[in-house]
Amino acid sequence: SYNEGCLSIPRIREDIMRHQSVTIEFEDENFEFHKKTFTGLTARIILHEYDHIDGKLFIDHISPLKRTLLKRKLDDISKGKIKSDYRMIFHK
Repeated sequence: SYNEGCLSIPRIREDIMRHQSVTIEFEDENFEFHKKTFTGLTARIILHEYDHIDGKLFIDHISPLKRTLLKRKLDDISKGKIKSDYRMIFHK
C-alpha cells in the first residue's frame, strides 16, 4: 500500500494497493524491441499511467465506502470548485 495521488484529482490522496513489479514490452525510438521489469516506485508510476490509458483513476482502486466519503470533494473538483497549485481546465 502506498499513499497515492494524481494531478487529475488535486488535494486527494489515498492508500492504494498495486503490484510491486511490472514487466513491459516496448519498442524504443529506433524500433528496437525491449522487455524490462520495473519495481518499486517506478512500477507504481507505470501502473498508474497504464490505468489512465484504460480510463481509470487511482480512486477506482479504493473501497465504495471511501469513495462515498470523498463524493463531495470529487463533485467540487468536477465542477471546478477547487484551488490547485497548477492550471486546470474544466469542461462545461
